[in-house]
Amino acid sequence: MNKRLSIVTTALLATVGLNAPANTAKAESGLHPTLDTMFEPLLADPMEPRIAVMPMLGKKQLQLDIGTSVDLYQNDKKTFAVGIDFATWTLLNRTSSFKFPVDTIDYLFGLNATFRRQLEECALPFDEASVRVRLSHISAHFEDGHTDDAGDWLHPEESPFGIPFTYSREYINVTASLSAPGRRIYLGYQYMYHTIPDEISASSFQAGAEIGLPYDAYLAADFKLLPVWQWDEGKTDGYRGTWNIQAGMRLSSIGLDNVRVACNYFSGMSRHGMYFYKPESYTTLGMIVDL
Repeated sequence: MNKRLSIVTTALLATVGLNAPANTAKAESGLHPTLDTMFEPLLADPMEPRIAVMPMLGKKQLQLDIGTSVDLYQNDKKTFAVGIDFATWTLLNRTSSFKFPVDTIDYLFGLNATFRRQLEECALPFDEASVRVRLSHISAHFEDGHTDDAGDWLHPEESPFGIPFTYSREYINVTASLSAPGRRIYLGYQYMYHTIPDEISASSFQAGAEIGLPYDAYLAADFKLLPVWQWDEGKTDGYRGTWNIQAGMRLSSIGLDNVRVACNYFSGMSRHGMYFYKPESYTTLGMIVDL
């Protein structure tokens, strides 16, 4: 656990360092790190790097997300960028005395590249096209919140591999979007070129839409086709639709443009690696910060 925390801490310090004043170094290297990424984060995708605290309604659990994306380089025409991603997605149990034992946590880090162009004559109501390509590593782990009072793992019989087991994957993700002020649509494809366990299908698919509303409100929907675990076959076979629908409002009226109050409805395959085989359905209500 300490080793994993040290990795996340190092990544955070590195990002702070990248954003610290260093004009001489920037001039020599050509790098101009910025959190104002060329490809804006997908609002309703639960796997976007972000900062979020989202308690589950009707359940004694909450989601805690910590992460961001940074563009290390953007060309002068703002048509190409290269950056990095890092994130953690944590599932915590809510107990008495304001304690939040960690049930499971996923770690991600990787590289990304964005290509963007303006659409001068488009039959669709959009004026910009963007493509983001990500090369990422993700791993997941159960923590002490998934143990009983004696320190034994909870419900190892519910996992197809027992507990603990190794969950790690490296993948390429491509997302293409069409956008205009107040609206965006997108399609995505993800290919895992290495995965542990290796019985998981390599491909998954994504689509989504976002629309702005008056008073800085918005609606967003993210849909994925994710592999389904077949217990009798001991591998994934087929796909299940996974929805995350989000209604929210940016706090621009008080000067917090990057802060959102949001309500999510999630239904489909779990976003957490330790529960990759498990269908879930829940509603969350909380706050999201897009750095």
